[in-house]
Formats: sequence, structure tokens, C-alpha cells
Amino acid sequence: MLETIVLALAGFGAGIVNAIAGGGTFLTFPALVWAGVPPVMANATSTVSVFPGYLGSVFGYVDELKTLKRAQLIRLTAITLLGGLVGSLLLLVSSNAAFSLIVPFLLLFATTAFLFGQDLKAWAERHARGFRPEGAIGLFLVSLYGGYFNGGLGIVLLSLFALWGWRDIHLSNGVKNGLSFALSTISVATFAIAGIVVWPKAILMMVFAVAGGYCGAWVAKAIPAGAVRAIVVVIGYGMSAVFFARLFGL
Repeated sequence: MLETIVLALAGFGAGIVNAIAGGGTFLTFPALVWAGVPPVMANATSTVSVFPGYLGSVFGYVDELKTLKRAQLIRLTAITLLGGLVGSLLLLVSSNAAFSLIVPFLLLFATTAFLFGQDLKAWAERHARGFRPEGAIGLFLVSLYGGYFNGGLGIVLLSLFALWGWRDIHLSNGVKNGLSFALSTISVATFAIAGIVVWPKAILMMVFAVAGGYCGAWVAKAIPAGAVRAIVVVIGYGMSAVFFARLFGL
């Protein structure tokens, strides 16, 4: 019963956090590991549990996405799908020991990117000159990271778009959500075929994540976004410390 409550709360919280600021996987992934799910399966199950929320976000930016040429959008999506597939396959061949070795660093990176997201984006905008717009290599590498470990993907994508010289934040958010949905689709399909998703837990968290996303707008009005971001950062750094402690047997 305690496990069910914790997973449900993690899913609900992830839906709220993703709706307001992003970073919901900082709640779902640690909760699954706490529930005894092996790290690789926990990462895959976490990706599945927050997957439906991306689709709703895409519909919210349809007008912005229509400003892109179809060929342009297809190209970006194809690169994202390829990178996401490679990243997902890398996760499949990673042992739990290997993934446990790298996950503290991934959590630390993702949390830091989340914390300094605005500064990172501003830096990217200042250094946009000289970077080729819509570079395939940069998007492929970011997508590979997203397929392997989804945490902080949105912030990294927004910073990449800033490096490309994109200035319309609504367009950037729309493309970010669209590519995140495409990447998650290929990841979910890969993990499902490989049989590394713990479906009972994934479905439980998915239902509550959708409910949390629905409540996100109300919560955004009741709680300052800065407070939600602070909670995510505390959880992210806290989980990084826990995984580092486990890594070194402390």
C-alpha cells in the first residue's frame, strides 16, 4: 500500500511539475528505484509513465508548429527519432551496474541544467553566431541523451535552439514539445518491445501523471513557479547525492 501511494504521488507530482516547469522524471525515476525496480527498468518505466503528457503539450502549440515548413519539421523529427532510437538501444545494452555507475552524473547534469536553464539559454543566445541553424549533429547528440536518460531534455533542447539563433520562445517550446513527444514515442516502443517496462507501475503512474498535468494550470496559479522549481532542484540534487552514496557504498 505504501509503495502504491508513493508511486501515485510521484506520478501526480511529475504531471504537475512537467506542466509548470518540467523535470517530472526527477520524481518518477527515484520513486521507482525506491520501489525496488532495477535502475535500467526504472528509467524505461519512468519514460513511459510521463509520456502521455507530451501529446497534450504538442496540441497547445499547433499554431507555432504550422509556421515551420513541412520539410523542415520532418527533417528535425527524423534526426530526433534516429538519436532517440540509438540512445534507447544503448540503454538496452547497459547493465544495471553500468547504468548505476553513470546515473548519478546524469542526474547531476540534468539538475544543474534545470537550475541554470535560463542562464544556459542566455549564454547560448549570446554565442549563437557561428553555429549553423538546425545542425544535425547537435540535435542527434541531444536526442541520443534523451533516449538514454530523459531527465532535463527540455532545457537542453531549448538551449540548442538558442544556439541555432531561434528567438521566438513560443516556437521553441512548441518544437521542444513536439520533438520530445517523437523521441518518447520511439523510446517507449523500443522499451516495450524489449520487455523492460514494469507495466503495472507504469500505468499507475501514467494515470496520476495525466491527472497531475490537468491540475498543473491550477497549481501554477496557486504556487509560484519558482517554488516548484526549487522543489525539483532539491529533489534532483538530493537524488544525485543518494545515488553517489550508493555508488561508493556509503
